[in-house]
Amino acid sequence: MAGWVRRLLQKPKQNSSSAGSSLNTKQSRSSSSSSSVTTASSSTSSSAASLGQLSPASQVSISSSGSTRWAKSYDVCICHSNGDFEFVEEMVSYLESQTEGIRCFLQLRDAMPGSAITTELCDAVQNSHCWVLLITPSFLEDPWCRYQMHQALAEAPMANGRTIPVLKGIDRRDYPRELRCLYYIDMTRKENGFRQIKDTILRYLQELCRSTMSRIE
Repeated sequence: MAGWVRRLLQKPKQNSSSAGSSLNTKQSRSSSSSSSVTTASSSTSSSAASLGQLSPASQVSISSSGSTRWAKSYDVCICHSNGDFEFVEEMVSYLESQTEGIRCFLQLRDAMPGSAITTELCDAVQNSHCWVLLITPSFLEDPWCRYQMHQALAEAPMANGRTIPVLKGIDRRDYPRELRCLYYIDMTRKENGFRQIKDTILRYLQELCRSTMSRIE
């Protein structure tokens, strides 16, 4: 009787071949799981690489026929003193020779003969996307330059990139108080200064066209 009870209570020993088969199954499942993870990781990396190759959203065409750029006659109005005309001609030549064909308003070249000075200065500001203020000793002494500067600030006081102060031949302390909330371009290195002016104008035009497209969509 006692022997029969002991046999009943004893657990059956696991077959070695069955145990090996179970172990192999577990390893197979683990390998399959690892393979799935690797495949998913590879897929994710491939997707990321694919996204990296997409052209950035910032690349908006500013030269297409439907671009907001053409809503105004000029991309930039150059506000300067007559004493700085030779330097301004060089700047305008650089800007207009770019592949984007930046359209500049140059007062002595583009103003209508016989028109009132105040009318021409105001129209130049209103018909341009950006305004370059070439601040020199002559600019600070010229009341018409200050008039046009105030017109530009009144037109778009908080628009980033529209008013572009450019300092040439003056000390930082002589920088007009009205512009001290804006960063300026230093013309100590002329070539670098011209490039910065170009980049600032194009960046504003890009932002303008992008925001217009977003509103349409």
